Amino acid sequence: MRRLVLLVIAFAALGSGTAEAHGIGQRYDLPVPLWLYLYGAAAAVVVSFILVGIFVGARTGPARYPRYDLLRTPVIGSVLRSQAAAALVQALGVALFALVLATSLFGTENPIANFTPTFVWVIWWVGLFFFTALVGDLWRLLNPWRTLFVLGDRLARALGRRAGLDLGHLYPLEWGSWPAVLLYAGFVWIEVVYAGAPEPRAIGVLVLLYSALTWGGVAAFGAEEWLRRADPFTVLFGVVARFAPTEIRVRDRAVCAECEACIDTSECVGCYECWAAAPVAKRELALRPWGAGLLRPVALGPGGVAFVVLMLATVSFDGLAVTGAWGRLGDALMPFVIALRVPRQELVGTVGLPAVGLVFFLAYYLITRTVAAHLERPGARVAEAFVLSLVPIALAYHAAHYYTLFLGYAPTIVPLLSDPFGWGWDLLGVRRTVTPEVVLNAAFVWYSQVALIVAGHAGAVYLGHRIALQVAPSARAALHSQRPMLGLMVLYTVLSLWILAQPVVSETRL
Repeated sequence: MRRLVLLVIAFAALGSGTAEAHGIGQRYDLPVPLWLYLYGAAAAVVVSFILVGIFVGARTGPARYPRYDLLRTPVIGSVLRSQAAAALVQALGVALFALVLATSLFGTENPIANFTPTFVWVIWWVGLFFFTALVGDLWRLLNPWRTLFVLGDRLARALGRRAGLDLGHLYPLEWGSWPAVLLYAGFVWIEVVYAGAPEPRAIGVLVLLYSALTWGGVAAFGAEEWLRRADPFTVLFGVVARFAPTEIRVRDRAVCAECEACIDTSECVGCYECWAAAPVAKRELALRPWGAGLLRPVALGPGGVAFVVLMLATVSFDGLAVTGAWGRLGDALMPFVIALRVPRQELVGTVGLPAVGLVFFLAYYLITRTVAAHLERPGARVAEAFVLSLVPIALAYHAAHYYTLFLGYAPTIVPLLSDPFGWGWDLLGVRRTVTPEVVLNAAFVWYSQVALIVAGHAGAVYLGHRIALQVAPSARAALHSQRPMLGLMVLYTVLSLWILAQPVVSETRL
């Protein structure tokens, strides 16, 4: 373990980036060398493993946890059951979709004065990600592509077309979630690599292309089938929502037995197809502990494991792309930049993004093969069983990497709503209102990032052990099987903190 930590620290010593952290605008002089923080974080993860092994030592069956049905609450329940409330959320999604298209295609080309870039990259991408993890999967209702397709389908049926807009093709099972993997990788490439990502016109064109692809997919294979398997954002927010403190349930096994999407007919949890088909009296919207949904059975199918690993890899890639070591990689590739006549950032990112994803996937694959040997189970099943234990790490890193960006730029959405096209309007009367500038103390940012990273990995250790107790032949075998996963957690803890330190700390001292 000591050699593992030293290896990552040695790699960290190769370079120190000069880019500013999201929304900070200042550097921080660490009171002690960075390697002490890395050792301390790694030690905290190891201690969490020991404590989990001591206090969570008994074998467990299927996940059980306390829950409370919000639909039974008089006022809140009536609102949540209301069709009008659901229609209002759907209408909001469609209105925002229309506003994004209109402002991106016809508004000012200045990204700062146009509504679209801030809304897409700050409010929707970062903000909705946080909301999904902390509250629940709002995207299922808010998704404008689904809402508009359903409305179009109903209209087509009303006009006499029996099949509506459904072309009746069967989704190829061998595709699994691989379309979502490819599309999500493409989205991250646009966000991190593509130089035109902040440009309103570019965003508008990309939204139109995505719309054509999505509506083509749902028409060919059905809305629920395409969105659940192939749509990157439905898959992404669905995975993140497993951490959330809310879940939908159906207390009617007859409905669940007829649903192809259900994987556990003993308890119908998280299946929106069953929820839509079940009588209102059989529905439940429950509060549960955060992270409890990650312990439930999962059948990700082809590409599902790769998607979750990609979630972890891409947010790390975003941080890695602003480090000094990454900049030197760009220097090494300059002959290719000149020969191919492409922007340096795009060439390095196009090469680096799949490379980082592949490294993460191979690391997880090799570790889970070792775990599978301890548990005497097939490697593919073990990889699928444990992959959701990585979700707290992805969430923690996402929060650590992006929360300063969100706090810094989210307040600007109010004046942008007042003048969405950048034409000098003041629809909300806030022109004279000064948008508060959020400049966080760099020391606070650094220590909060350390806390988030350690908490995410400790949570992953706990979830991994709980899952191992469900599938291992004994508690001792479960504990031993998690030692390779512990090594992976320590490695990623150190690497994550080093990446996050580069824009924040003034120097990396050994």
